[in-house]
Amino acid sequence: MIASAFLLAATSVLVNYYASLHINFYSAYYTAAFGIQIFPHKGPSLWMALSILQLTFGIGYVTLLNMQSVYSQLIILDILIPVIGLVVELPLNVRQILVLISGLVLTLNTAAILVMKIKWFYYSVRYVYLLVRHMYRIYGLQLLMEDTWKRIRFPAVLRVFWLTRLTAQAVVLTYVVKMDETNAEEKFFLIPWDSCWELICSLIISGCDSTLTVLGMSAVISSVAHYLGLGILAFIGSTDEDDKRLGFVAPVLFFILALQTGLSGLKPEERLVRLSRNMCLLLTAVLHFIHGMTDPVLMSLSASHVSSFRRHFPVLFVSACLFILPVLLSYILWHHYALNTWLFAVTAFCVELCLKVIVSITVYILFMIDGYYNVLWEKLDDYVYYVRSTGNIIEFIFGVIMFGNGAYTMVFESGSKIRACMMCLHAYFNIYLQAKNGWKTFINRRTAVKKINSLPEVKGSRLREIDDVCAICYHEFTTSARITPCNHYFHALCLRKWLYIQDTCPMCHQKVYIEDKDNANISNNNGFVAPDENPVQGAEEAADAENELNEDNDSSDSDEEDDDFVAQHLNETLNVDSNSLGD
Repeated sequence: MIASAFLLAATSVLVNYYASLHINFYSAYYTAAFGIQIFPHKGPSLWMALSILQLTFGIGYVTLLNMQSVYSQLIILDILIPVIGLVVELPLNVRQILVLISGLVLTLNTAAILVMKIKWFYYSVRYVYLLVRHMYRIYGLQLLMEDTWKRIRFPAVLRVFWLTRLTAQAVVLTYVVKMDETNAEEKFFLIPWDSCWELICSLIISGCDSTLTVLGMSAVISSVAHYLGLGILAFIGSTDEDDKRLGFVAPVLFFILALQTGLSGLKPEERLVRLSRNMCLLLTAVLHFIHGMTDPVLMSLSASHVSSFRRHFPVLFVSACLFILPVLLSYILWHHYALNTWLFAVTAFCVELCLKVIVSITVYILFMIDGYYNVLWEKLDDYVYYVRSTGNIIEFIFGVIMFGNGAYTMVFESGSKIRACMMCLHAYFNIYLQAKNGWKTFINRRTAVKKINSLPEVKGSRLREIDDVCAICYHEFTTSARITPCNHYFHALCLRKWLYIQDTCPMCHQKVYIEDKDNANISNNNGFVAPDENPVQGAEEAADAENELNEDNDSSDSDEEDDDFVAQHLNETLNVDSNSLGD
């Protein structure tokens, strides 16, 4: 209650300061996006609105603090003194003194109330401090900030503020437009389309005229993006929790674009144009994020060989929309705007999204063909790798192009520190890390292929002598098999995927490498020995392997005993420390 009263008092002082020193009530009008004055000279109307607002603040302040009637009347009068100075047209320096006196009196009254309740204030501050310290020690700084963010409901407050402000402006401007119409018979009917468009443009412009209103608009965008993401996830049947971050990514990107372009400091006409451009960039980013939501679902459906059309249709429909919408957006923009850096960036993002969709659909078709024939397709992994690598290379090229476009914009058009920081982040995440990860994948794949090619291959009659399946995929051998040095055999495709993860045999976990000796002995995964194999040598090798395993078990047992000893010693130490702390 007391905190709310203090907040009302601070808001009242700020309103008096801004209204008395920064607003000319005798030339107050509202200019729309195309230079049309919608708000006429209404100085008395603004006085009345300001008086009602300050009276509301004053009544709320004295009510929350339970002040006596005499003191409450004086406080309300003190809040209204700067408004009276505006009404009687006092000079600017006198109005400054009145605002200063009004704020000083309100501050002294607030300080007196705090002194009277100093004990309550002390224990409240101490409780908050202990609570914050306890949460910081238990959960860490990140969870503390997240919990505080949820408790204060900052996005909800900004959203309510922005929508309330927009609604009030819409009501006032609609009333003014209707009163200014020359035909009295049409005043109580709908607003004409031209005036309605001007009104909408005016509301949009005023909705981002300061940093606070930009934050409010970001909160509204966050809510819209959040429910949009939930709707798409429900439509495509995804349950991934990480895909619910669209409500966080969209407002952050919008706010960064607003700061980067100086949206709130532009003129009304320029602000509307810049806002429309930022929204186009935001739309392409949202479409990219939606593609990231649909691609895993598309791949899982194709890999699991689900044949239900109702299960595939939503994901394919969203993918088709992700391909059509960028094409349609680029077509509209190129028919209404000349080529510039902004249009080039939007077009590049649209083309990149279309290529991503094509790559996803191509991989989806490859997996569906593999599932349809129900036969091991050993070249499938190669084709998928080639398709995805082509897409990644094109995406990397687009990242370099966009970096050059941003550098040109910063040097020749509108350079700023925020743009420079964003370019550095873009260069690190979208260029450096992408190139590093791509090169690492290429090296791992080349190493795995080299190891696979160094292993002996079994075909024809020798393959038929070993009646077994691949120990990784459990499919039969139809064309060939690769033999590891430990005499286990697998499909080349399966073993290559395994070697991407670790360089050991899936069966016995020995290193996969080729020795200098002639590896002519072949045994299946169940211990079957081929006819050409020397049984004595096989028995000796089996005995050696068993001895090595026994030694490993002995060493592991000794290690476990050492670990148990260390754990017991650590527990005793902790018990001693806890007892000493208790004493």
